[in-house]
Amino acid sequence: MSGIEDKYLEGFVARRASREKQIQQHYRPVISVHKWFARRPGSLFRALAVSELADGSLRANYERGHQLEGVCLDPFMGGGTPLFEAARLGMSVVGFDTNPMARWIVERELEDVDPDELARIGGEIADKVEAEVADLYTTSCPDCHGDARARYFLWVRQHVCAECGMEHSLLSDTQIVSTKLGRHPREVHVCPHCLDVSEHKPGKRPARCRGCKGRYDSGLIPSDTLLACACGTPYRIPPQGTVEEPRLRLIAIDYDCKPCSGKRTGPQRAYKQPETADFDRVTKAERLVAETPSPFWPQELIPNGTESARLLRWGYNRWIELFSARQLHGLGLLAARISEQPDGPIKRALQTVFSDLLRYQNLLCRYDRQALKPTDIFAVHGFPVPRVACEVALLGEQRIGSGGFRHGLSKYVRAKQWCREPYELTESGRKRTAPEVLTSEFVSSPDSLGTGGRAYLRRGSLGTDELPADSVDIVLTDPPYFANVQYGELMNFCYVWLRRLAPDTPFFDIPSTKTDDDAVGSIGGDPVDIVEFTRRLSSVFENATRALKPGAPFCFTYHHNELEAYAPVAVACLDAGLVPTAVFGCPSEMRSSTHIHQRNASTVDTLFVLRKPPTGASARRDLDDVDGGVRRHLAAIRRAGLRPTEADRECLRSGQITARAIYELTDGWSQSLDAADRFALVVKTLRRVAGLPEREAELVG
Repeated sequence: MSGIEDKYLEGFVARRASREKQIQQHYRPVISVHKWFARRPGSLFRALAVSELADGSLRANYERGHQLEGVCLDPFMGGGTPLFEAARLGMSVVGFDTNPMARWIVERELEDVDPDELARIGGEIADKVEAEVADLYTTSCPDCHGDARARYFLWVRQHVCAECGMEHSLLSDTQIVSTKLGRHPREVHVCPHCLDVSEHKPGKRPARCRGCKGRYDSGLIPSDTLLACACGTPYRIPPQGTVEEPRLRLIAIDYDCKPCSGKRTGPQRAYKQPETADFDRVTKAERLVAETPSPFWPQELIPNGTESARLLRWGYNRWIELFSARQLHGLGLLAARISEQPDGPIKRALQTVFSDLLRYQNLLCRYDRQALKPTDIFAVHGFPVPRVACEVALLGEQRIGSGGFRHGLSKYVRAKQWCREPYELTESGRKRTAPEVLTSEFVSSPDSLGTGGRAYLRRGSLGTDELPADSVDIVLTDPPYFANVQYGELMNFCYVWLRRLAPDTPFFDIPSTKTDDDAVGSIGGDPVDIVEFTRRLSSVFENATRALKPGAPFCFTYHHNELEAYAPVAVACLDAGLVPTAVFGCPSEMRSSTHIHQRNASTVDTLFVLRKPPTGASARRDLDDVDGGVRRHLAAIRRAGLRPTEADRECLRSGQITARAIYELTDGWSQSLDAADRFALVVKTLRRVAGLPEREAELVG
């Protein structure tokens, strides 16, 4: 058998995957269609499919154009990276996911759209909406006193004393602009007492405010500290036990005055303290929201989930409350313009741009005081509630700034240009195009897939569905792990808007992106314990393996800091009858990612390659020597120019141990055992192979 086990080049792929993860949207522009979480590098899945299905070496074949025949299945499709890589290679693809947003996003990635027509229509919509909202995003330049365009509005969160009504600004730091990256020559500070905005040379901020003379270092509000109002009433930030209505106060504006900016030298931005006219515009937006409600505003309650519980603690009850009046008014107008378009790919593309835009059009965004731009709501894979929120101008410019509609539209246009003429970036940064096209014809039955160019996508679990037996040539996936980030829960934020904007979508018939079929459980339901999680994972692996052709590969990526967390995937592989044939390491995350930075988290995945019997002579490849396998993976990672951390090493070792444990347990494995007993047996074997003392299986969380 000559396939992945013999042709996959660990160092070769690691080098490309590492480069891709640094600026993934440049290497795979199609991911700009819509945000998804923790996308694995497309270069990895391309390399796997080419190694398995193309004649010749991976090194020679990787950048060539291909029209491969076959069907690729991803039973946990998420953002769809394995599927669009397989589709680009000419294959037919099958994807399942319980999250309706996953199906929508993958459909948009695979759907052909005329990029020029999309740019034209989207631009016309932006111009029409701008004519209606321009005044709300106008401010006065303090230098020339002419009209200027506001880029970002900064708001500080307020605590209102329940007894005396006194407002406390919840600043934890006075600095809102840093000079660290050289994007502004002066620091910008806000007085915690009177909210005066002032600029100072780096490190030269005075001890006292120029206006109220209060000390800058007093009046700041630390986290998790019991505080007291002047009247003596205690309070704590973040709120605990008592819930108050969220309130914010406008404190600063990042603006652009074209006449004045032309006179400045060097990298400079302009900041100002809001004036009466700026507060009047806020009042105007509030009046417009009251007088002209939009049917597109999400009125649904925020469910009490793992991630959304933080919002409830801060006093948010409905999704609509996460947006300013200015944002609600503008988004309502934009949604109405999009809804006027005729049904078809252009309208669906614009609906998707709108949905992705929401990541920046809310009051949970933070202003990055070094990069001088907003961070989107999902930067930390959760629902952060920042002390200083950043309100982003609705429309923005095409290629300048973050978070505006025009910028999002331009990214979607570039994504679809790439889909029509995909390219690979060489090590020198040169674009190398190949005769491939990323588009698929959607079919309503797996029986209609043929051997190329079609897609069958389902909102639901493959664990409760079936595909034709022996019909799939390769499985490529990135399965969930127990107690993982609740991606389905986070996507509710976009779904409650998109469901109103695209009401005729058949698979938008459920109220939430989390369902009872989700492997990690539904919002508001009883928590899924690790044994139930293992059962659900196994049912998907079993049905996916049933659909796999005999001898075909089942490949998946996985990483976790705890060895026992590998037990569910090991049980799933054993229940499905899959046999491990190879293990590799591959970079999967940027170490600088916000949700990883300064944490002891691995940025490397274990890539498991298993096969449906018969496996041929390649079974057990390098599985006996755990430590030798880890050394081989680390050497490949280093050849890619990376410096593996201790967390990376432990992750790779856990993967190697897991593959060895699966192989040892294959003979004699019995599903007649209860799921809890099968899980315990795997944990016992994992610990033995790892050289750890035996203990009772723990529920990893």
